[in-house]
Amino acid sequence: MNAKADDDALSWAGENDPTLAAGDTSSHPEVADGWSTPVTGSGTTADGFHDDSRAASESEAAQVASAGASATLVIMGILAGVYLLYTIGWFIGVNRFQNPGGEPVAQFMFSLGAWLAVAAPIVWFGVTYWLTTSKPRTRLTWLVLGVVVLAPLPFILGSGVGA
Repeated sequence: MNAKADDDALSWAGENDPTLAAGDTSSHPEVADGWSTPVTGSGTTADGFHDDSRAASESEAAQVASAGASATLVIMGILAGVYLLYTIGWFIGVNRFQNPGGEPVAQFMFSLGAWLAVAAPIVWFGVTYWLTTSKPRTRLTWLVLGVVVLAPLPFILGSGVGA
């Protein structure tokens, strides 16, 4: 096997060019922090304001936002699992009921109501997630409300067994 062919797959033309430098901006004082605000040699912006506090506050804000996003992601995962369990609970609970014999319209309406009850948790989660994309606090409020409202009571209470 040719070692040169293996090396060619991991390289590209011009990668060893000495004129190319890594993204080091410390040698360019006009863009020392990667932002487009010019920085003079004394550590002030072109406006004359001191620039040290901005970097610290931005990194702290990023850490707080990251922690909040992580907690929200965990809560959303837990709620998604609860809604999945609710869907399964409604499916089991609805299958315990007997479809009342009688006229065809009553049988159809019973079946329709049963399938809508099974689909309700999934639809609630999906619609809430879709309509509240820019409002995470509102999203969590509606999802917690759905956990209370959509509880599969026929499964929890065991009603319909032997009916």
